[in-house]
Amino acid sequence: MTPSLGPGTGPAGRWSDLERPPLNSSALRRALLRPGSLWTSLDVVSATGSTNSDLAARAAELPEGAVLVAEEQTAGRGRLDRTWSAPARSGLFLSVLLKPAVPARRLAWLPLLAGVAAATGLARAAGVDMALKWPNDLLVTVGGEERKTGGILAERAGEHGIVVGLGLNVTLRADELPVPAAGSLALANAVCTDRDPLLRAVLRSLEEWYAKWTAADGDPAASGLQAAYAAGCATLGRTVRAELPGDRTLTGEAVAVDGDGRLVVATDDGRREAVGAGDIVHLRPVD
Repeated sequence: MTPSLGPGTGPAGRWSDLERPPLNSSALRRALLRPGSLWTSLDVVSATGSTNSDLAARAAELPEGAVLVAEEQTAGRGRLDRTWSAPARSGLFLSVLLKPAVPARRLAWLPLLAGVAAATGLARAAGVDMALKWPNDLLVTVGGEERKTGGILAERAGEHGIVVGLGLNVTLRADELPVPAAGSLALANAVCTDRDPLLRAVLRSLEEWYAKWTAADGDPAASGLQAAYAAGCATLGRTVRAELPGDRTLTGEAVAVDGDGRLVVATDDGRREAVGAGDIVHLRPVD
């Protein structure tokens, strides 16, 4: 990490924003890196381009359970290489390295699992209702309106590794939002915006759900993951328009998430079509 400049020494100062103190990496390691835990290492860096890219580059030399957290991401990426940016120390920007020994066809559930784990952990620690937008968004309610406050990106890293990244707006203020439809835990009136307990809650919940899922050989039904995702998914029961490659659109009611993690859309003509996350360019609700 780069040396801190101390209080009041400019925008790079470690305490330049007293409402956004740095993460306590030593305390986080003591709490999370225990014998038998999934988590094997935890590093906090002051800034990087992308935690996903950094962790993927080292995947071959790292054991499963490596965690990389950045106080600031300068080139954060979402699905389809969409950008993700936020002020330093205003959120959680992290990636974890997983090497699940489950059938390849069930790996599509990993980003959905991360969504369930993050929503569950944050609801407990932040005291705010969280919802999931299929396939990879975390939603909060701000002023009666659903707002995106987080996103998940899973990427292959070598032959067996998968890096799962999470970006979450925690203390972002209204005038700092990248787009009007964005939100943050603070804007949703969270009872806790201290990033240390929030990060611990997310990683402990992820460890718990990952253990259930891998113990069930990646079966989303047997592990309870499929039911938990459906219960927390704001997309289900709504009319949506899926924009697909080749300028094709699919409009209908989102009725289920199937065993392969695909969204099942029921059209007006009685058809049911399942689409995977990789097939979707945009998914929008239809008023």
